[in-house]
Amino acid sequence: MTVTAQFTRRKEDFTCDVCATDVQGNGYTNHCPECLSSKHVDINPGDRASSCKGTMLAVSLENKNGQQYIVHQCEKCGFVRRNKVSPNDNFEAILALSNGTIDAYRRELVFRKKLEKQILSDVRQSAR
Repeated sequence: MTVTAQFTRRKEDFTCDVCATDVQGNGYTNHCPECLSSKHVDINPGDRASSCKGTMLAVSLENKNGQQYIVHQCEKCGFVRRNKVSPNDNFEAILALSNGTIDAYRRELVFRKKLEKQILSDVRQSAR
């Protein structure tokens, strides 16, 4: 018989390593709702016991018993984990994941966020 560790709920805010979105955690948040990326921090959900800390990119979408799951794979060590799709997840990102264009979606999102940051910086400097 296999014994599975219980889920440890942790309410943590974080900044996404991929797209720099500031994410407010609710204790169940395990990925960025904008680009769907995660971080390899757990061995068992919520334990924060993994020493890897690699970026977990969303690689596919699965449906099991009517529930949608994002499949994440660690870029550093190859670890794979499924996480439930959240109602807060960006619908365009979910569509991009389902039709195989998530990489292009992420690149566009990162570009757009950098451009927004630069424009805000320029506006602040010109207001001085």
